[in-house]
Amino acid sequence: MKKTIPRLIFATTLLFALKICAADIPIPDAPVDTALAATNDAASAKRLAWWSDARFGMFIHWGLYSEWGCHYPGTNGDLLNGGSEHMMQHLQIPLAQYAKIADVFNPTNFSADEWVGIAKNAGMKYMVITAKHHDGFAMYDSPSSGKYNIVASTPWHRDPVRELADACRKQGLKFGVYYSLGRDWADPDVPTKAGYRSNTWDYPDENKKVFDRYFRRKVIPQITELLTQYGPIAVLWFDTPEEISAAESQELLALIHKLQPDCIVNSRIGHGLGDYGVQEQKIPGAGDVKPWETCMTLNGHWGYFLGDEKWKSPETVIRNLVDIVSKGGNYLLNVGPTGQGIIPQGAVSDLQQIGDWMKVNGESIYGTTASPLKTQPDWGRITKKGDELYLHVFNATNQTLLFGGINDAQFLPKSAYFLAKPNQKLECGVTDYGATFVQLQSQSHDPIDTVIVLHLIKPN
Repeated sequence: MKKTIPRLIFATTLLFALKICAADIPIPDAPVDTALAATNDAASAKRLAWWSDARFGMFIHWGLYSEWGCHYPGTNGDLLNGGSEHMMQHLQIPLAQYAKIADVFNPTNFSADEWVGIAKNAGMKYMVITAKHHDGFAMYDSPSSGKYNIVASTPWHRDPVRELADACRKQGLKFGVYYSLGRDWADPDVPTKAGYRSNTWDYPDENKKVFDRYFRRKVIPQITELLTQYGPIAVLWFDTPEEISAAESQELLALIHKLQPDCIVNSRIGHGLGDYGVQEQKIPGAGDVKPWETCMTLNGHWGYFLGDEKWKSPETVIRNLVDIVSKGGNYLLNVGPTGQGIIPQGAVSDLQQIGDWMKVNGESIYGTTASPLKTQPDWGRITKKGDELYLHVFNATNQTLLFGGINDAQFLPKSAYFLAKPNQKLECGVTDYGATFVQLQSQSHDPIDTVIVLHLIKPN
């Protein structure tokens, strides 16, 4: 089985590899979320099975803040920059005034089938939408919130959560909802540490706020609504646990498992509970033994922000996806639709190009596990499925790929080919120095990511 390549080629290849610009490979150095302390038991592993296979999903931030692109009309009619979907807090807009945005929120261009189709065509396998963000406004039919919800208070009078849940089932995507847990600027009983994230302009006395009153009056009823009104909910994506107690987190998790045992929950339910950890806007330098997910914006904001057209390139998104999956994680990529219900064209264009790549190379993403190597190769990343490695080549300055670590695991390369051209076989083997090598063919390179399938065998 042992093949060799001349020492000169090996040395030259190694020299070129060392010269590869590391900045071209997306490996932000960030610590892995350690909040998820609970050991994932058999039930959790069963719930996560589809999610671990899916690897790629769409996050959607949509709410009243979307109406003017996270801006708000000033006294002179000009739009004040609210900074982000947190504009209610940034501009300290009184609740009674903020709620009036619902009077003009009328997203008549919204199409659940279109949104889900965009996600599906991009190669995404699940969708998570903001059912309630920090402003406390319910983007679904929430009887417990009175009129402070999209069905009761807008001229649109439709329930996008219901329509998206139905569209996801029809098109074969899993459906989940985001819920702001420890921040709710519409409720008088939600404190945060030192009032840093609280509504202190309407409710200034933090000492009078009792989280448990809010928990019983709003959280428990709304989570019950979300888990009983829309059929299967695959993911409950909590944000900002803030001042929730350990007992309340445990009570909430028990309610979720009672109503929908298969629903998975992220670590932001608080206190080390949940099925998986969260990395926000960053990719850890290494993976984690616990399931984890990176959530990230496609431009510079979560919600639609007027004038933000700085979209990540398809190359960046694809390489981020590969980097994350090579470390055992999932990628939840966000879009922020407009107040008219339209996903911006810049995002749609990116997702179309990502989908084109996924149609050819999705096999190297779905159902794969982290790279078995201890270190990442300079030329790209590696994912694994069964006895096959997928070599994701970002930068190949030489016709020979080299990497170590396979022989350490008592495996040897048997055959190799381009995933996009399976009939185009490549020479592979082991060098005199014990490194695995694959000989490339320059005419077959994809400028974003050339995927090579390397079949391994374990000798007797």
